[in-house]
Amino acid sequence: MFGWLKKNNTGPDYSGVDSREKAEALVQKGELQKLLLLPSEFGGEDVPPNVVYVPAFAVELKASTDQNVILPLAQEGKVTRYNAAPEYEGKSFIPAAINIEASDPGSFTYRVAIWGKALSESNATA
Repeated sequence: MFGWLKKNNTGPDYSGVDSREKAEALVQKGELQKLLLLPSEFGGEDVPPNVVYVPAFAVELKASTDQNVILPLAQEGKVTRYNAAPEYEGKSFIPAAINIEASDPGSFTYRVAIWGKALSESNATA
């Protein structure tokens, strides 16, 4: 009866984007942007293992987290290790989420949910 109240927010469907070439074509169309998992400010390089393609909002969320949370923690000596790990769904080349972790001696984690199950899982806990 109230099916219209249910949220099935899985965002855009990137399941068919199964290669770097398809991802780069979406960059050319302005639908995706290149993102460095380890940002250049932290010493990351523009090399294939450090590059993912994501929508603009994910670039902004990750950059904000890196600059406004992790960088100050690092400057205060509260974290010395950083990892941003993409999480994929199916054969898609576009990560469904990026899990950020800064640690040693402290600990900070953040998940950038982008699409698919990762997005609906994030909403379920909200």
